Amino acid sequence: MKSANIVLIGDGAIGSSYAFNLLTSGVGGSLGIIDVNMTRVQGDVEDLSDALPYVAQKSIYAASYADVEYADLVVITAGVAQKPGETRLQLLAKNAAIITDITKNIMANHFDGIILVASNPVDVLTELVLRLSGLPRNRVLGSGTALDSARLRSEIGRRYNVDVRTVHAYIMGEHGDSEFPVWDFATIGGQPLCDFVPKAQQARDFDALSNQVKTAAYSIIDKKGATFYGIAASLTRLTAAILNDDHAAFAMSVHLQGEYGLRDVSIGVPVLLGGQGLDRILQLDLNKDDLAKLTESAQVLKDNLATVI
Repeated sequence: MKSANIVLIGDGAIGSSYAFNLLTSGVGGSLGIIDVNMTRVQGDVEDLSDALPYVAQKSIYAASYADVEYADLVVITAGVAQKPGETRLQLLAKNAAIITDITKNIMANHFDGIILVASNPVDVLTELVLRLSGLPRNRVLGSGTALDSARLRSEIGRRYNVDVRTVHAYIMGEHGDSEFPVWDFATIGGQPLCDFVPKAQQARDFDALSNQVKTAAYSIIDKKGATFYGIAASLTRLTAAILNDDHAAFAMSVHLQGEYGLRDVSIGVPVLLGGQGLDRILQLDLNKDDLAKLTESAQVLKDNLATVI
């Protein structure tokens, strides 16, 4: 694994969970943390450092924006968190202002690496960062529907009593209410899910699975106030894929330039992720209904983006 310099911007529940996950997973070489509350950052640095005798060694420090000049990867988790009953898109106005300020500070300090955005609404904010930074699209990525796709795989594994590691499936579209599963490309052990599940129960099962994934964040937020372990694990895996140059497949929010007939929008689609960031967009042969869902989801994102551009 490449011993890379990572700078994390945002030390809230997601950011601190991601930092801890990086530490225990041995991902990356150094980790600098930036937040508006630098006292909390210093506390986290001291707390994380106490774990170093038990994990892979790395440098952990309270960073400033000047440090991004030497970063290979900047991960943004900063922003106002989603509250019970609130949609991700309702966070847009506040978080767009925060992310705009963060992006300007990053680029003012000669950053020339990859930016991974996790702040919500992640698709709109990823597109905003891309436009403000001027970086090529392969180096501005959003976590998108990587977590939603993992949730779908977990739900399929539980429902059909199979090892989730043998399940492959994607959620596409917005990381939010207009997302949708792509059943034609879901498999268990290589067998299409549509062949694995009897036709008579597909409509009932697939509707239930889709709803469970779409409402998962709302359920967690209602019960504990925030989601952070799942997205932290997802961000850690995405980080490892970049540093390892894995060319691994994930559903992520990336800027489209004609793929799926869409332009000027960042949205969750399957991609290959490697050392240069986006390696390739995987264009699935979507059926008519799924392509329409993706197009509708893209329009939702474009309409919201227009309010902050």
